[in-house]
Amino acid sequence: MFTCVLTASPNRPVIELPLVEALRNGWGGGDARWLNRGVAAEFDLPAVPDTQAATRLDLDALGIDLNILPRDGRRKKLLLADMDSTMIQQECIDELAAEAGVGDRVAAITARAMNGEIDFDGALRERVGLLAGLDISVIDKVLADRITLMPGGPTLLATMKAGGARAALVSGGFTAFTQAIAARLGFDEHRANTLLTADGKLTGEPGVPILGKQAKVTALEEITAAMGITEAEVIAVGDGANDLGMLTRAGMGVALHAKPAVQAEAGLRVNHGDLTALLYLQGIHVDAFVTPA
Repeated sequence: MFTCVLTASPNRPVIELPLVEALRNGWGGGDARWLNRGVAAEFDLPAVPDTQAATRLDLDALGIDLNILPRDGRRKKLLLADMDSTMIQQECIDELAAEAGVGDRVAAITARAMNGEIDFDGALRERVGLLAGLDISVIDKVLADRITLMPGGPTLLATMKAGGARAALVSGGFTAFTQAIAARLGFDEHRANTLLTADGKLTGEPGVPILGKQAKVTALEEITAAMGITEAEVIAVGDGANDLGMLTRAGMGVALHAKPAVQAEAGLRVNHGDLTALLYLQGIHVDAFVTPA
């Protein structure tokens, strides 16, 4: 059995009962259930319909995300999350580059790397090289002035942890940022690259080894082994090509507002909702959401 989940932005609750019922009837589904009226609904299915892809496109134009996933085992025990453009709304290296006066050059490289057009390791080295000589105090300035949390993130973390899950932040960015974001949101651990410094300035070199696509898969393997759980019990979320390894390995891999190349390969996509959509995908009703203190 499968479950079809429809989600929309909490700021634009466009899901209406006639649409849900029409889809359910057309696909021979079970009774529809509201998880949050106007924002999230679901119904069970005996099989994945052949028209899923076309229907997904039609609903996407209406501001609705459609995902179909196995009905059983939806509640996950580990959240494995990317940071840049996933748990936060920015790319940290782009914000540092803006402060260094090379924002456009670095942002262009970032966009190509996240869409899988160029090698991640080489792209990281090139971008970090353009930051050589930047005072390390700029990191705190960027954190304070430029970095904002992705909507729904605090509720996602608080609700999953209240249910006994663990959470790990695994980023191709930098520990100077993941440490702060992990503490702010309540992640149990974080992994990222390091920025080498000397005399209070960035040297223009990243620490090695570089944490890229394979390192995120390694994190998935190591953390699940340490917890004594299977990869099927993991929900992973990310937006870039370097996230695809963990997204395709996790039991529930969600591409959040992702690059086109990532959406093409990821099984689950959230283009309109915020991070609370990951709770609806797990079958959690809005009344069970935990609001962080």
